[in-house]
Amino acid sequence: MKKSKSEVRSQKSEINLHIEELVLHGFAPGDRHGIADAVEQELTRLFSEQPLAARKNISLAQLDGGSFALENNARPAKVGGQIAGAVHGGIQL
Repeated sequence: MKKSKSEVRSQKSEINLHIEELVLHGFAPGDRHGIADAVEQELTRLFSEQPLAARKNISLAQLDGGSFALENNARPAKVGGQIAGAVHGGIQL
């Protein structure tokens, strides 16, 4: 499942996050937009509440969000929220 060219902007500071491609395995193709929307909404919330440290520019060619457990038949909003948490945590390192 792929999502391309998503941007998240925080109103508290100038954060531009560009996700060229989000690759997920094991999810229904019809859930891709719901998952992508949830990722974007949760990243916006996370970066608004927990902004990046004083680093000005961060460029990552790839970010491994690790793995996490989901309930069977988890809704796209829940999946997207967990993905966003993994991405946010990976960027904060």
